[in-house]
Amino acid sequence: MNLQTADIMLQISTMLYFASMAGYLLFLFNQKPGWQKTAFYLIATAVALHFVSMVIYTISIRQLPIQNLSQSLSIAAFFLGCMFLVFQYKFDLKILGLFASILLSATMLIVLMLPEAPIEKNSVLKGFWLYSHITLIFTGEAALALACGTGILYLLQEKGIKTKNPGFFFKRLPSLDLLDNVGYTCLTTGFALLTIGLITGFIYAKAIWGRFWGWDPKEIFSVGTWLIYAALLHLRLYSGWRGRKSAIMTIIGFLIIIFTFLGVNMLLGGHHQPFTQ
Repeated sequence: MNLQTADIMLQISTMLYFASMAGYLLFLFNQKPGWQKTAFYLIATAVALHFVSMVIYTISIRQLPIQNLSQSLSIAAFFLGCMFLVFQYKFDLKILGLFASILLSATMLIVLMLPEAPIEKNSVLKGFWLYSHITLIFTGEAALALACGTGILYLLQEKGIKTKNPGFFFKRLPSLDLLDNVGYTCLTTGFALLTIGLITGFIYAKAIWGRFWGWDPKEIFSVGTWLIYAALLHLRLYSGWRGRKSAIMTIIGFLIIIFTFLGVNMLLGGHHQPFTQ
C-alpha cells in the first residue's frame, strides 16, 4: 500500500461523511429512525477508513501526517468523528449527528480542495510527547466542538419552548435538560483532555527547546482559551451558569478555538505555523 491508496481511502471516507450528512438531514425532516441509523453507520465506516488512511500515510512517511494545513485538518476531523461516536454511544443523542456530520463534511471538503503543499521532513516533529500532545489536544477540541453543537441545539430548543409557535425544531429536539447534560459532559471531557494536552506540550517544548514556555503566540492563545473554559466551568459550578449562558459560552469558546488553531498560526506565526501552511 502507498500514498495513493491512502488518498483514495480518504476520498471515500469524505464521500461517506457527506452521505451521513444527507442521512441526518432526512432524519431531521421525517424523523424516521432508519435514516438516523444509516447515517450513524456511515459516519462509523468513514471514521474507520479515515483511520486506515492515516495509518498508511504514517507508515509511508514514517511520521504522523500533521505536516501542513491539509493534514492538520484531516486529523482534526478524524478525532471529531471518534469523539462523536463515543458520545453518541454514551447518550444516544441522535440529532447531534447532524452537527457532527456537517462539520466533518465541511472540514474534509476543505482538506480535499487545498493544494498539495510541499512537505519537508522535520526530525523534531516526532516522539512520545509530541504525539501525546497532538492526540490529547485534538480529542479535547473535538469534545468542545460537540459541546458547541449541543449549545446550538439548546438555544434552538429554548427558543421553540419560549415562543407561542414552537416551530420546526421543537418536536425534533430532545429536552433542554438532556442537551444541557450532554453539553456539560462534552465540556468537562474536552477541558480535561485540553489540560493534559497543554501539559504534554510544555514537556515536549522543554525536551526540544530546553524550556517549558517561550511566549510563542500559539502558547499564549492556547492558555488564554484554557482560561476561558476554566472560567466557564467555575461559573457553571459555583454561580449557576447553566442552560442558556453555558450554551452561549460553549459556542463562543469553540469560535476562539478555531481562531487559535487557524488564525494565530496564519496571522501571528510561531512554532506551530508550519502545521497550517
